Amino acid sequence: MPARKSTNRKPSKSPAAVPQADAEQQLESFLAKYDPEVAAFARRALAKMRRIVPGAVEMVYDNYNWLVIGFGPTERPSEAIFSIVLPPGRVSLCFLQGAGLPDPAKRLQGSGNVVRNIRLYDAGKPDDRVLDDPEVRDLI
Repeated sequence: MPARKSTNRKPSKSPAAVPQADAEQQLESFLAKYDPEVAAFARRALAKMRRIVPGAVEMVYDNYNWLVIGFGPTERPSEAIFSIVLPPGRVSLCFLQGAGLPDPAKRLQGSGNVVRNIRLYDAGKPDDRVLDDPEVRDLI
């Protein structure tokens, strides 16, 4: 199981790690605020991401109307590489340096200078296969 830390609202420069059981409980309390179908989908997406990037440090942020679960090599938020993001009614995989990634299949969405995303769940349309797609795996 990857190490995790959890903070609520704005992260400090070096937030302290939260014990595993407390982090799990806190994440569950954040997910409980979502529609049950969205929350169940997010749990499945998180389980897949944990298998895809074993050993990644997870950082959980309840950012007002969005829940963000970042994955990175260290506890520094600035070093996170991916995040599972839950805006109301959606679940997306964000590539935090996605604008610089080669994307020959044009899977990445967004037009920002840095971040790109792939929608995993949108308006009641879950797609459990996205994280298994070879084109998406190549991006990861």
